[in-house]
Amino acid sequence: MAKRTKKPHRARRLVLVLAALLLGALIRGNVSLQTETFTCRSAHLPEGFDGFTAAVLSDLHGKTFGKDNERLLAAVAEQSPDAIFLTGDLVDEHTQNAQEYSASLASALSAIAPTYYVTGNHEWASGIVPELKKTLRAAGVTVLSNEFVPVERGGDTVVLAGIDDPNGYADQKTPETLASEVYAAYGEVYWVLLAHRNDRFETQYSLLGADLTVSGHGHGGIWRLPFFGGLFGTQHNLFPTHTAGLYEDNGAALFVSRGLGNSPRFVPRIFNRPQVAVITWERG
Repeated sequence: MAKRTKKPHRARRLVLVLAALLLGALIRGNVSLQTETFTCRSAHLPEGFDGFTAAVLSDLHGKTFGKDNERLLAAVAEQSPDAIFLTGDLVDEHTQNAQEYSASLASALSAIAPTYYVTGNHEWASGIVPELKKTLRAAGVTVLSNEFVPVERGGDTVVLAGIDDPNGYADQKTPETLASEVYAAYGEVYWVLLAHRNDRFETQYSLLGADLTVSGHGHGGIWRLPFFGGLFGTQHNLFPTHTAGLYEDNGAALFVSRGLGNSPRFVPRIFNRPQVAVITWERG
């Protein structure tokens, strides 16, 4: 009688091992933070802001990284940023105890560096924006609701402006009006715009005159493919642009965070780890 081969059993074991490795990599790719640094250079930047850094956190959607977000907070604190930008979708309509979550995270971030926030589309969809703004302000965060503030460093001033997401009130101040108010108050000042939606930069936000716009919303394309970038756009389009990193349109610069959370929540990130982005400004 011929001896039975054990190759099929070995093949099955190999398949199981590979499946376990892929599952582990998928889980790690959705919970393991990636800190990345970027440099924004401009001859228009005041000398006092050469070397200024900002940590950009976007699209958390109520996600936590460790107990009380301790891993996220440690990653931010390690960078010793001069400012922290929260560019929308901090929570969404599925976040449990959204106010408590926001208050806890905002208080901890504000203790690291001055923190600035603009709304995203999901916060408006959740119906909690007015109360959320109060919660964040009470926790020490500067909420930029179609408004701007001066930031001073080394004897120089830049302006930081922020707009509410278009999902907000129908009669809210337009980005164009806000830009005109910045120029009326400060003239040809270097200014940064926080605006949640990355997909509005090319056709609208790039025309406002801001030296740099900082956005989120795109989630890095959710799945990122080598040599192609993001796969899915927020408009349900394939291979969208402006999903991660630095871009330029109409002579204006844009930085887009890949974000931290998942939306839709049941769709995992692939080759797209949750990102803590750190921008350093350089004069030149």
